[in-house]
Amino acid sequence: MSAPRCRDVDYIQFLIASPRTATCTEAARVQPERRDAPAHDSFARLLYRLEPDPEALWAEAEPLVRRGGGVLIVDDSTLDKPYAEKIELVGWHWSGKHRAVVRGINLISLVWSDGDRHIPCDYRLYDRARDGLTKNDHFRAMITAAAARGFRPACLLFDQWYASLENLKAARDLGWTWLTQLKSNRNVNPDGSGLRPLSAVGVTAAGTVVHLEGYGRVRVFKIVAKDGGIEYWATNDLGMDELSRLSHAERVWAIEEYHRGLKQYCGAERSQARGHHAQRNHVGLAIRALLRLEWHRYTTGVSWAEAKARIVREAIRGYVARPLYVLPGTA
Repeated sequence: MSAPRCRDVDYIQFLIASPRTATCTEAARVQPERRDAPAHDSFARLLYRLEPDPEALWAEAEPLVRRGGGVLIVDDSTLDKPYAEKIELVGWHWSGKHRAVVRGINLISLVWSDGDRHIPCDYRLYDRARDGLTKNDHFRAMITAAAARGFRPACLLFDQWYASLENLKAARDLGWTWLTQLKSNRNVNPDGSGLRPLSAVGVTAAGTVVHLEGYGRVRVFKIVAKDGGIEYWATNDLGMDELSRLSHAERVWAIEEYHRGLKQYCGAERSQARGHHAQRNHVGLAIRALLRLEWHRYTTGVSWAEAKARIVREAIRGYVARPLYVLPGTA
């Protein structure tokens, strides 16, 4: 059997360099000219040959993180597929970008951050029709895997969507501090007089210790958001002060930026492959592409956008030096 003509790193580097297109046909077109250059079907076979396993990401991310510190952030994002009628994994999901339910592929990510580095360490693709797993199942699987890998984060951060009792208890069982938002209708007992919704309790910005129904004592902070709305943040660290809460909460935005970069700079949404196996591999390779851009940003200070622009800029410079498309008499 002959060796494959392209490897995972060939596809990763194509995703980093390509300004928009992320098809196997385009990947073949931009290969350096040589006798054994891979054709488009070599890249298509690659997406079906590889085993779509997040372990490949962890193997590359492990040397780049500090497992005894920093924070772990869990959140999900929808990869837009508005016109995909025959692509597997596509379903209806809530999109924070569109503020609506849209068609796409739901990606659940776990990112480690120390404030300077934002390193993706694990991910899952929501596919309950095939694996029977909910987003909360994926949440618990990822934090359990992180603990097995030796992570001891200063805090686990996640959206209120993942603030179920089972998830809170899973984080507590790992011995981890967690911080999340709670909905205003979550029942708490502030003074032993009975349960009532958070919105009916006198919670302060400095934090108030209450008994969360089904869980135990937590510290809750009441925050007025920029849009005038009320947010309730909660943690199992009863001694956490507002400054620490704010410091942790600001890092939550790292995963929002991560998901945005994954879509804008690594083509995570742009694969046209129909099969779920190929889609899983495309997304996994796109994440590994962003890992390279993030490490370059951390070590050089060059942003993802600028790093990508420099690749295209060099190609434009070469074209301007020797343009191909000219009018007669102007060459």
